[in-house]
Amino acid sequence: MAKTKPGKKDLDSYAIKGTNKVVRAGDCVLMRPSDSDKPPYVARVEKIEADHRNNVKVRVRWYYRPEESIGGRRQFHGAKELFLSDHYDVQSAHTIEGKCIVHTFKNYTKLENVGAEDYFCRFEYKAATGGFTPDRVAVYCKCEMPYNPDDLMVQCEGRKDWFHPSCMEMTIEEAKRLDHFLCSDCTSEDAAKRSMNTFRVSASLEPKVEPKRRKR
Repeated sequence: MAKTKPGKKDLDSYAIKGTNKVVRAGDCVLMRPSDSDKPPYVARVEKIEADHRNNVKVRVRWYYRPEESIGGRRQFHGAKELFLSDHYDVQSAHTIEGKCIVHTFKNYTKLENVGAEDYFCRFEYKAATGGFTPDRVAVYCKCEMPYNPDDLMVQCEGRKDWFHPSCMEMTIEEAKRLDHFLCSDCTSEDAAKRSMNTFRVSASLEPKVEPKRRKR
């Protein structure tokens, strides 16, 4: 642990004013932005310390929202997605508005209900260069996009791949009504093995669909 400067002391915790919530190192917090029209900043508390006048400061590591990154928000970014940056800062503890939870991507997709204080992170972000770690992720569907946990997807029973209903020329409502699903490639392959008298169109199949919501 880094040494505390003379006249300062390390604190184990900080009570957020006006609440019964207590912040400790390692917690994720919501911090008041200078522009009241913007959503609160999200940060991970690395250290809490007080000076000789008992002014409490927190050393934080910032999370960036996709729209705050160099590349901006993209189609596959979730509404509650954050990037853990290499940007550290020291802020007054008085700017902390509340606590939040930044889940791993895997744990976030398993949530039954996503609350206002739930976020997720699957990338680390270099603020100076705009680089990401990892720099490659799995892609799905015909559009070959990474998974967005906000989007419903249907799984093909043939290829076991996941597809966006819109990419398969289906509405969300139609996808939710399906019990089974075969993608167009599997349907074409299946049809080629049949005689013309037994040809089935996609709408007459009884494929199995597992709609994806935020919980997966």
